Amino acid sequence: MKQLNKPDHKKTALYLALLAGVLFLMFMLKQCSSKSPYAHIAPSHSGGDTVDVAIEYSPLLLYRYADTLGGFNYDMLRMIAHEEGMAIKFHPLTALPEALKGLDDGLYDIVVADVAGSTDFQQNYSVTEPVYIDRQVLVQLKDSAMLNSTLELGGKEVWVSSNASVLSRLKNLSAEIGDSIIVRQDSIYGSEQLVMLVATGDIPRAVVNETVAEAMAKDYDNIDVSTKVSFSQFQPWLLRKDNNELTTRLDSAIVRFKKTQAFQTLYSRYFN
Repeated sequence: MKQLNKPDHKKTALYLALLAGVLFLMFMLKQCSSKSPYAHIAPSHSGGDTVDVAIEYSPLLLYRYADTLGGFNYDMLRMIAHEEGMAIKFHPLTALPEALKGLDDGLYDIVVADVAGSTDFQQNYSVTEPVYIDRQVLVQLKDSAMLNSTLELGGKEVWVSSNASVLSRLKNLSAEIGDSIIVRQDSIYGSEQLVMLVATGDIPRAVVNETVAEAMAKDYDNIDVSTKVSFSQFQPWLLRKDNNELTTRLDSAIVRFKKTQAFQTLYSRYFN
C-alpha cells in the first residue's frame, strides 16, 4: 500500500472550511471549560485526575451546528463523565494519525475516532466495550465512472485515512478479487474531509464509515454511498495498553450507560 503524497488541491475553500471548523471547535470547547470541568483545550496533558480525550471531527463523533457542539460520541462521553464524576478535556482533531501519536506520547488518555475494534488496533491499544456498530462503505461520484460493486475495485485508487481499520479489509478484498487495489493513505484528513474531497472531484473515491458517509450525503447529493465494503463492526474507544485502570472504569461505565433510558434517547437521536 502506498502512502499518499500531499495532493495539490484546487478547492482552497476546503482548507479554509476545515481550518475554520477546527478553530471554532477549539474556541467552543475552551469556552465550555469556564462553565464545566468536563471540556476544554489544553496544549499538554492536564495531569492529575483529568482525562484528556482526542476526538475526531466528524458528523457522528463531534460536530458544530450554529454555536452548538454535538455528536453521539461527544454527548455520550460527557454524560458518562458526569455520572462517573470524571473530569475530562476534549481535543478536537481531524486526522487519526495525530490522535494516535498523542495517545502513544501520553498527551491523550482516550482516542475517540472512526475506528473498529479490529485485531489491528487490539495489537497496539486497549479497546473499550463497543459503543455502537458501524461498517465501511465506498464513497464515489454519481457519474459514468461509478462502480457498482467492490469486485470492480481491482486496479482502482481508493483513499482512506492513515491507520484506518479498513486497511486490512481492503487487503483481503484485493486477494478475493485477484487484483491489486491501489490504496492511498492520507495522514492529513479524516473521514469527513475525504468525503468532501470526493464530492469536489479532488479524489476519485474513498472508504469511510457508513454513518459518516450517509450524514455527508445529505449535504452532497452528487455522491453515492450505497456500496458496502465491510460487514458490521464494533466501534470502541482506544486507550494505551498500560492504562488498565481507566480502561476497566470506562468499560464498566459504558455497559451501565447502555442499559439506561438516556442511552436509548441519545442513540435514537443520532441513528434513527
